[in-house]
Amino acid sequence: MVVAAFVASAIGASSASGQSGDSSDKTTALSAPAVSPLQPGPGAPAEPKEQRWSLNVQNTEVLQGDPGFSAKYSGPNSLNNAGEVQNTVSLDIMAGVRLWSGAEFHVDGLMWQGFGLSDALGAAGFPNGEAFRAGTHVPNVNLCRVFIRQTFGLGGEQEAAPDDPLHLAGKQDISRITLTFGRLSAKDIFDGNAYANDPRSQFLNWTLLANGAWDFPADTIGFTSGFAIELNQPVWALRYGLFQVPRVQNGSAIDLQVFQAWSMVTEFERRFSIKDHPGSVRLMGFCERADMGSFQDALDSPIRPANATENNTYREKFGFGLNLDQEIFKDIGVFSRLGWNDGKTQSWCFTDVNRTASVGVSVKGSRWSRPDDIFGLAGVINGLSAVAAKYYAAGGTGILVGDGTMTYGTERILETYYDAQLWKGVHLAFDYQFITNPAYNQARGPVSVFAGRLHWEF
Repeated sequence: MVVAAFVASAIGASSASGQSGDSSDKTTALSAPAVSPLQPGPGAPAEPKEQRWSLNVQNTEVLQGDPGFSAKYSGPNSLNNAGEVQNTVSLDIMAGVRLWSGAEFHVDGLMWQGFGLSDALGAAGFPNGEAFRAGTHVPNVNLCRVFIRQTFGLGGEQEAAPDDPLHLAGKQDISRITLTFGRLSAKDIFDGNAYANDPRSQFLNWTLLANGAWDFPADTIGFTSGFAIELNQPVWALRYGLFQVPRVQNGSAIDLQVFQAWSMVTEFERRFSIKDHPGSVRLMGFCERADMGSFQDALDSPIRPANATENNTYREKFGFGLNLDQEIFKDIGVFSRLGWNDGKTQSWCFTDVNRTASVGVSVKGSRWSRPDDIFGLAGVINGLSAVAAKYYAAGGTGILVGDGTMTYGTERILETYYDAQLWKGVHLAFDYQFITNPAYNQARGPVSVFAGRLHWEF
C-alpha cells in the first residue's frame, strides 16, 4: 500500500509540511499569533528575507488497531468488537507564490489511502485524525486547498511572518487585516492550539485536534470553500468566517443553496505571557444552517428506528467553544478546550458531540536530551444533549455513532503519545488511547487502541 501511495500521488497534500524557497516549516495554520516584533538596531538579527515561493511535501502513515472488547450488542455504526488493524496513508504537496505586495496564492494537493477502524465508525471521539469517512483501497487525489490570502498592514511595529507550508516568510505589520478566500480548512484559521492541533505530529483523536462540539464546516475529508477576515493587534485578534456546508450529512458534495446553507464562526483570541511563558485563550461562537433533521421530530414520529433524515429541512444550529494553551515551564505546556452546542439537530459536518471538555499536557524532550521529541497526555469527555441521547436510544444513527439502541454514558477518552525525531524531518510516534463508553454506550467497551505513526516532511 505504501508503494502504491507514493506512485499514485505525485500531487497530494493536506496539512503538514516541508520546505523550499528560503523557508522552513513548523505549523499549518493559515493565521499564526503575533511573535516577537522586529526591532532592527545595533546587534539585532538581520530582517527575514522575503520569500517569493515555496514547495513543501509531507507523508504520514498511521497503523492502528485494537485487540477487541466486550459488547452486549452491536449496531449499524458500532466499532467492531472482534478487534482489527487498519492503516491510513496521506501525502501532501503544497506550493505557494507571492502575487503582489501582501498577497499569497497557495495550492495543496492531497492523496489519501486506507481506512479508519470499522470504516471510521463507532466513537464520537474517533481515534485517528488521519482517517476519513471516505476510506479507499486505492489512492485518491484531491485539491483540498486553493486559496488567496491578502494582508493589509496598518502601520506600527513589525514582526516575522510565519515560516511554514501555508505562509511565505518575510515581515508584516503586527497591526493588520488579513483576508482569505478560496478552498481551505476552517481549522486552518479557527480553533488553533499550540499543543493539540495536528494529528500528524500531536494527538491523534478527533476531539483533541479540534473542539468536538464545533460542527466545523467541511466536506467528508475536512475542507470547504469560504471566506475569512482577521484583525490582528499586538496582544489580541478577532476573526470571522463564512463557509459552505455539505448537501448531505458529512458528504462530499457542497450545498449550492448559498443563502440557505452556510456556516459562520467568530473567534476572539487574547495572547499573554506569564513570567515570560506564552499563552493564549480563544472564545469562539458559531452558527450553522443546513438541510438537517430534528431529533425531537424524529422521536415524535412513529417510525422506528428513529430517522432524523425523514424530516430534513433548513435549520440552524449554534454553539460556543473555549480554547486555552499555556506554557508553564520551558518546554512544558498545558491546554484545554470546552465546547457546547444546542444539540437539537443532527451533527452535519464533523462528529456527533454536543458537549465536550478536554485537558492535557505536552512536554518536549529537552529535559532528557531529546529536544525534538514530544510526550503528550490528555483526557476528553464527550457528551450528548438529552434529546440526542433519546434519539440514539430509539435506534437513530449519526455521522459516527448509532448502535441500534443505547444505554447512555458520557464517552471518556485518555490518550498518550511519544513522538521521536529519527532525523531531521522524520518522526516516529507511538500512541495509546483508552476509550470508555465508545459512542456513548455503556453496553460496549471499554476499548484500548494502539497506533504507530511515521511522518516525514521537507
